[in-house]
Amino acid sequence: MVSSTEVTYIAFGLTLLAMIWYITNKGRSNLARAKADAAPAVAGDDVMEGAAINPEQFDEPDAAALEEMAELLGEDDDQD
Repeated sequence: MVSSTEVTYIAFGLTLLAMIWYITNKGRSNLARAKADAAPAVAGDDVMEGAAINPEQFDEPDAAALEEMAELLGEDDDQD
């Protein structure tokens, strides 16, 4: 017959194996998730949320935007 001490040891041994299995699987899933999170972003793969409140405002540039573009391109009227 099996004594109560041996049953306790068997129960502890099974518990130990279950804990090792759980920790190993949790560690693997954490590593896989960390690798996926650290992967470089590829253009077009990410989802960008949000939108302009008034997207029509970008159809035609206003005077300030035209002046800024001319300044950036070096097309100032001050140069001769």
